[in-house]
Amino acid sequence: MSTRTGRDRFTELLFYAVLVLMAYLVMLVIWPFLSPLAWAVILGLTLRPVYLHFCVRVSNGNAALLTTLLAGLMMPLVSVSAPLSLFGGVLAFAGLLALGRFFLALGGLDPASAFGGMGSSREMTMAAIAEPALMLAIFTVAIEARSTNLSQMLLSAQAPTWQLLNPAHVLAFAALFIVLLAETGRIPVDNPATHLELTMIHEAMILEYSGRYLALIEWSASIKQLLLMALLLNIFFPVGITADLSVGAVGLALFWFVAKLLALSALVVLVETTNAKLRLFRVPDLLSAAFILGALALLSTCLLYTSDAADDLLCVDLGGLRLFKKKKKKYHTHTSPPRFMQASV
Repeated sequence: MSTRTGRDRFTELLFYAVLVLMAYLVMLVIWPFLSPLAWAVILGLTLRPVYLHFCVRVSNGNAALLTTLLAGLMMPLVSVSAPLSLFGGVLAFAGLLALGRFFLALGGLDPASAFGGMGSSREMTMAAIAEPALMLAIFTVAIEARSTNLSQMLLSAQAPTWQLLNPAHVLAFAALFIVLLAETGRIPVDNPATHLELTMIHEAMILEYSGRYLALIEWSASIKQLLLMALLLNIFFPVGITADLSVGAVGLALFWFVAKLLALSALVVLVETTNAKLRLFRVPDLLSAAFILGALALLSTCLLYTSDAADDLLCVDLGGLRLFKKKKKKYHTHTSPPRFMQASV
């Protein structure tokens, strides 16, 4: 004999109705992505033998070096143009650096040692805070350039309206400088010369490597440091960058680039010699401060930045919010304006 009441049947029907409704809403969300997902599955299954061959031939150190080199080809150094500037902007640049970090973390897990796993876990934890701060600081300049292309951002930085001591630029520079210290493993975030297990982050991942693979990983880390320093210098201090590819112009731009690198290196050395290394659990606080600085820079840019549309008499564009004005009537010189527009005596 069934003991189910009408209330139980109603609850069950209501549950299935809500379940169908949720499934329908989820389908509406993922429907535009069904075609890319299908192509991703097809390409993943088709190219799996190539992927397995690539994994056998290329180590994690080689993969980290290749991704860093590709990111370097997207970064303008002495000229506003880069070899791969048309194939990706700042999103591709940050994505390639993150991909290199991913391969390096896999390389730390590959020896199955305690130090490697600890270093990989710490590296990905720090990256989860440092990468958003990096993107916020770069987006501050990208909004004014109206493009995420690095070459276009450099061209915008060379405009006469560029203000070096703009509060948003100062906040973004401070955030990106902290990210530079964290990404390159400098004091107070990390000490690249230590082998103490309580403080190692980057060195713990590569502790089991030697020979050619260690050289490739160290080379990749040096190139990454150069690229981040070039990003910081060329965006906020666009002095000496040329658009002319003549020998004299490139030589002068190279001189300015080396001079700016030396000045920034001296600043990094000053920070390292005047500060002690932070405790591991205090490092996220420093990176969180960089994230807050980047968020404040982006927010101030969105609120205070006025685009060229403000020069138009018909509209005012403040932070993407366009306020339309009423079109003013034009009067000839021989006619007087209406009586209500005349100043009362």
